[in-house]
Amino acid sequence: MDIEGKVAIVTGAARGIGRATAVALAEAGAAAVVVADLRLAQAEETAQLVRAAGAQSLALETDIANTDSIQQLISETEGRFRALHILHNNAAIGEAAGSWPDVRLERIEGIVDINLRGLIVATKLALEPMHRAGGGAIVNIASGAAFMPLPPQAVYAATKAGVVHFTRSCVPLVESHGVRVSCVCPGLVRTEMVQETGVNGPHEWLQDVIDNVEMLEPEDIARAVLTLIGAPDSAGKIVNLENAPNSTNA
Repeated sequence: MDIEGKVAIVTGAARGIGRATAVALAEAGAAAVVVADLRLAQAEETAQLVRAAGAQSLALETDIANTDSIQQLISETEGRFRALHILHNNAAIGEAAGSWPDVRLERIEGIVDINLRGLIVATKLALEPMHRAGGGAIVNIASGAAFMPLPPQAVYAATKAGVVHFTRSCVPLVESHGVRVSCVCPGLVRTEMVQETGVNGPHEWLQDVIDNVEMLEPEDIARAVLTLIGAPDSAGKIVNLENAPNSTNA
């Protein structure tokens, strides 16, 4: 798909990977990028960056854990810009400063609702608008944690494994709706979410990993997302972005 002139939604776009992808879409010629996040003030900052990069933008306070909020996001996007071609399902949370199994029950529910259920709902609700627009592309964010045990973040890892298998199961949507669903699985990315795994920065278990790898940047993930959007054979494709070893510790 040529991004030029297209309308996109990016969830979790107030910061990190979502912000980088929203700006990259604008730089690639998107006509409009809708910035969806619960952090409305930060989402508006992203929207301003998108406008500065040449696209129209709308910041919407969106709770991906809430079906009505997702429906409003899709409806307002189509109503305002008369189309929807691209959805980047990026919104996610982890165990934060807690770790499995000590994480609060409410946090467990939030991780599942945002990372997996909300992503599935957003995909479903985007299908008909994309079909009306002549087809589209959905790119999900999973994680390298989908493929390995991650005891401190067991719930997060489980939801990301679910995202991978959901993506693979969406291949038939090419025939039924003209929509290609694909997925990026990053390793460690330099984002605020990493800093929030501990009380005053990365959790001890994660700091040990950070010390031994080169962290990816949000822009690295954004480039992978745009590549999948543009690839005609991307349906069901899973792209793994691994961290290189830290040469200073080699």
